[in-house]
Amino acid sequence: MQRFIPLTLARHWALRKRLPTLCYRQTAAMSTLLINQPKYSWLKELGLQEENDGVYNGTWGGQGEVITSHCPANNEPIARVRQASLVEYEETVRKAKEAWKVWADIPAPKRGEIVRQIGDALRKKIKVLGSLVSLEMGKIYVEGVGEVQEYVDVCDYAVGLSRMIGGPVLPSERPGHALIEQWNPVGLVGIITAFNFPVAVYGWNNALALVCGNVCLWKGAPTTPLTSVAVTKIVAEVLEQNNLPGAICSMTCGGAEIGSAMAKDERVDLVSFTGSTNVGKMVSLMVQERFGRQLLELGGNNAIVVFEDADLNLVVPSAVFAAVGTAGQRCTTTRRLMLHESVHDEVVKRIAKAYKQVRIGDPWDPSTLYGPLHTKQAIEQYKAAIEQAKQQGGTVVYGGQVMDRPGNYVEPTIITGLAHDAPIVHTETFVPILYVLKFKTEEEGFAWNNEVKQGLSSSIFTRDMGRVFRWLGPKGSDCGIVNVNIPTSGAEIGGAFGGEKHTGGGRESGSDSWKQYMRRSTCTINYSKDLPLAQGIKFE
Repeated sequence: MQRFIPLTLARHWALRKRLPTLCYRQTAAMSTLLINQPKYSWLKELGLQEENDGVYNGTWGGQGEVITSHCPANNEPIARVRQASLVEYEETVRKAKEAWKVWADIPAPKRGEIVRQIGDALRKKIKVLGSLVSLEMGKIYVEGVGEVQEYVDVCDYAVGLSRMIGGPVLPSERPGHALIEQWNPVGLVGIITAFNFPVAVYGWNNALALVCGNVCLWKGAPTTPLTSVAVTKIVAEVLEQNNLPGAICSMTCGGAEIGSAMAKDERVDLVSFTGSTNVGKMVSLMVQERFGRQLLELGGNNAIVVFEDADLNLVVPSAVFAAVGTAGQRCTTTRRLMLHESVHDEVVKRIAKAYKQVRIGDPWDPSTLYGPLHTKQAIEQYKAAIEQAKQQGGTVVYGGQVMDRPGNYVEPTIITGLAHDAPIVHTETFVPILYVLKFKTEEEGFAWNNEVKQGLSSSIFTRDMGRVFRWLGPKGSDCGIVNVNIPTSGAEIGGAFGGEKHTGGGRESGSDSWKQYMRRSTCTINYSKDLPLAQGIKFE
């Protein structure tokens, strides 16, 4: 359930009135940054200005390339960020390693208290920070606020976790001996995040890494640098108020050069990478070459499988939300909808009707359900995928066009008639295209779900309890997220988030994901005066 921060009603509406309603109008002076326009003055509440430092390691800086962030709703420039140079990267890593010496000595529950304060600081800025996510990434306002809420929720979770982290005391086979597991922080966690969740993914990693005793170095997506700067300012203020080194939560804005440096750097004890499978593979090889640790959250070619006994009143809104939400730019977006032949035509008809009712428009309009794609390049990917689908036998039953309006808008699209193993169906395209497939048997439905290279999220709709447990079992879905009668997207923070195969195998957020950020030692303690050996070995 969505939670709301305790802003006064007056302040809430004052902020909403200041949010832009610009998507249908081009600004006359394209050279003017949005941050300098009165209706965007709320950006300054986040400490942003016309040109912003893109490096933080206890002090702010930025001597690299100056980049301009653009609004996907109209492609107008918002503000500029000075990225990190490699010299600044080196300085930041050095400062982070020094900061770890301080942070690691603080008891875990005390570290949890700092994370609690970070969560509270985010709560105070949740509306305005959510507005920035909407402005810079392009997702609708409620999703932007919800993304910040995820970071807040993970902070709450991590606070409790800070008093629970530990390993078991195991029975020793030797008299007078104790056998225990000791968990310690890995040290410096490098966090590389993607454009589509520019706050939440950092939050999943940051909150857990901190309570585990690690320090963090963040490189956000080059196309959402203002969000990275704004979040870091909030976190840095908490550290400063507690007289802690700012380098505990460092940031280096940059592109592939900084990302490659992190992946190759032996001083970075864990690299957490979220992004495409292709880039993730390159990062993985660089980290593995130095025998480093990695946490990969990569692509997902996710499927909903609808059986003949499914409740179609659940199926239709679930499929629409999972396929259209965030304009198809979630790693958990439903890209394949597999329908039993007995319900195929009815479901296609109902979903096409629902698509017609999806309100497309200004991301800040409370009634909008669907905003723009993040970049112009994504529009080209959308057009290319539709053309390939047609060439491979697909029929567009809804959408398929780039919209004639400012910004990166395309129509949400439904395509039927493709083979389950068509090349385009097996390709994850990060746009709102839903491929609808027709199957006959349970064996087909399960097999088609599993035949793609990615293994992130999956769901079936059925009332058959036997089928439910077959789906959850060893011959069912091979994904990291296996749902029943809910969409593929919208995961809760309490469970481990991640997937198998080309999705990378990493786990973030809940359950025992904290173990990814720690190293385990098996410790045997002899408190006797004898020296018995294991397995009854005699060495005399």
